[in-house]
Amino acid sequence: MASSNPTAANRHRPMINIGHVWRHAFLLVATFIALVPTIYMISTALKSQEDYVLDKVGFPAHPVLDHFRSALLDSPFLTWMANSTILVVGAVSLSAFVSCLGAYAIARMTFRGRDTLFAVSTSLMALPPVVMIVPLFVLYTQLSLISTYQGAIVIYAGLITPFSIYLLTTFFRTLPKELFESARIDGASDFSILWRIVLPLSLPALLTLVVVNALFVWNDLLIAIIFLQDDAKRTLMAGLSVFQGRYNDAIPLTMAGMVIASAPMVILYIAFQKYFIRGLMAGAIK
Repeated sequence: MASSNPTAANRHRPMINIGHVWRHAFLLVATFIALVPTIYMISTALKSQEDYVLDKVGFPAHPVLDHFRSALLDSPFLTWMANSTILVVGAVSLSAFVSCLGAYAIARMTFRGRDTLFAVSTSLMALPPVVMIVPLFVLYTQLSLISTYQGAIVIYAGLITPFSIYLLTTFFRTLPKELFESARIDGASDFSILWRIVLPLSLPALLTLVVVNALFVWNDLLIAIIFLQDDAKRTLMAGLSVFQGRYNDAIPLTMAGMVIASAPMVILYIAFQKYFIRGLMAGAIK
């Protein structure tokens, strides 16, 4: 028998939230707009030069991999990637070591000027790197550090450390203080607490720093051009500018080079994506 109460029937009918529909529609449109350049880059890289001349926007009718092979074998792409990898590993490792020590001291140790130190370190995040180019270049010229890996690594580590200290300090402050009190009762030193307790619990924040800082160093062009003037130590982004100028008319070949340059960071993000959002939200809710 059909229900005679229309109110009860309406109560079981699913309600459509117009706000949610518009929100999801907006997110879908924004995602599509963000992906259009990437889709165009990949599709163009898979076209032959003849197909690109005939159709510059559409998808390739017959995908080819010749441009990827030419980019890797006929140009110093692998050398550029190796140079960028050296800088990324060196700068991210150095920054992570310094940031862990500094963040632990600010978050869990009591000393005069702690809040001032944290405020100064945080304010350095707003300092544009371009204002430090001239004094750093003069200093590095006097110290003979131009076109050296160690010189560039120190600069990159200095640029990414303020954000790293800020994020780790915020995360360390959310850890239960009972953990530290119990460890000190057992006779553990501050370094032991940091190494055995804090860092294992801070894996999401640490992996977030690795991804964000690696992206910054990998994609930087300004520091690499000015402080690594030796062709043998040219980074991938600096090499791409030369590559693009050399093959200005061969757009599919240029796009293939850009796909190769983007691939390592995309793989890095995909590998750590489950920790990424969790790390960015570190300390937001206590």
